[in-house]
Amino acid sequence: MWFVFAAAAAVCFGLRGILYQWTSQRPIDRNLLLFGVYLSGTIIALAINFFAGQHWSSGVWVGAVMGLFSFISNAAIYRGFAVGKAAIIAMFTGLPPVVVVIMAYFIWNEKLNLWQTLSFVVIIFGLLLIRYSNEISWNNLKGAQWGAVAMFGFGLTDLSSKQAALLGAETLPTLSLMYITGTVLFGFTWYSARRKKAAHEAETAAAAEISAVNGNSSTAPISTRTNWSISKTLLWGMIVGLTNISGMMLVMPAFKLGVTGLVSVVIAMNVVFVLLYARFVLKERFTTLEVSGLGAAMVGIIILRLAA
Repeated sequence: MWFVFAAAAAVCFGLRGILYQWTSQRPIDRNLLLFGVYLSGTIIALAINFFAGQHWSSGVWVGAVMGLFSFISNAAIYRGFAVGKAAIIAMFTGLPPVVVVIMAYFIWNEKLNLWQTLSFVVIIFGLLLIRYSNEISWNNLKGAQWGAVAMFGFGLTDLSSKQAALLGAETLPTLSLMYITGTVLFGFTWYSARRKKAAHEAETAAAAEISAVNGNSSTAPISTRTNWSISKTLLWGMIVGLTNISGMMLVMPAFKLGVTGLVSVVIAMNVVFVLLYARFVLKERFTTLEVSGLGAAMVGIIILRLAA
């Protein structure tokens, strides 16, 4: 049953990735978007639990740790995209299962049997082929440090989810604390960035006014790219958040029932849905490496399903 939960979570996160990709092409404040994503998760988790009445045990506080690691990984991704090549950062986002498998072995002594190990290796190989298909070389690894931070952040989020399950923490209260933590952190980040931007614009306007008084009519180019309004961005973030909270509600029972590393690698297959979207909706052509990686990942999933 864990495979069904993990595969369904991968679908939800794949849809989230598609919405993120679409959003990335729009003039939007990403911190505000993510604030909306986590705010949506907070509201939904608390509202559902109001009727479900799941118990708030001491183990649910792991949710705050999940929220912290989730915030760090998302912030690192965006920082990496800002300073490095997208393909480099994307490659690292396919590697958290490696972190999970290694740390799960040392923390909980979780081991994979022969077929599980084979499926894991084949899936990771496929994901790497997909990620490695875009101009990645040893000479253009700028931003790799942020990709590594994101990799460990996502891996630690998965491990925290497993720990919450082992402590018997209920899904909805744990997710409520995770999303509350993420909402506070992204809200603070957005507010701080907004204040810095306002101060910078004030300084620029003052400099322009002084320049005009001195008879210098030259002005800097004015961007015609207008950001979405706060309300529109926040609303869209909350809509995207529906896919995120749906995936997380499936992730926790998957970790509760399955082997940590295998659950993580199945969830990482969400990249396949983004790739299929790029091929059939955006009409992007597949490279040979992408086709090979997709095929290897599918073979790995079949092996894993037969071994489950």
